[in-house]
Amino acid sequence: MTDRFCVNLSTGAENVDKATVAFVVANAAQASGKEVLVFLTIEAVRLGIVGGAEGIHAAGFAPLADLIDSFGKGGGKILVCTPCAKVRGLDEKPLVHGGVLGGGAGLVDFMTSGESTAASVSY
Repeated sequence: MTDRFCVNLSTGAENVDKATVAFVVANAAQASGKEVLVFLTIEAVRLGIVGGAEGIHAAGFAPLADLIDSFGKGGGKILVCTPCAKVRGLDEKPLVHGGVLGGGAGLVDFMTSGESTAASVSY
């Protein structure tokens, strides 16, 4: 059994349902005691920037900004893809609570270090 869980998210405001469900799952994994990393790539990097999720709200769920805030404040790690952020001019913007810039090496390290590999899902 693994104690680590990774959520890979590549979409943001252009797919409200996927972005929201990714953070619902991340919060659920965190609530179950897992060490959780959300890896934001492509357009999802916008969600790792302060204010980037404001106004995004899928019906039936909490607002995305609240889900991200809860996740970060609960100790969750949000790895914002550095090259993806840089291409979008976001690499100098402030990050959400729990957010850090990093690339593939950070993801690989999380997925493979320790006593067991991490389980993962992608949205």
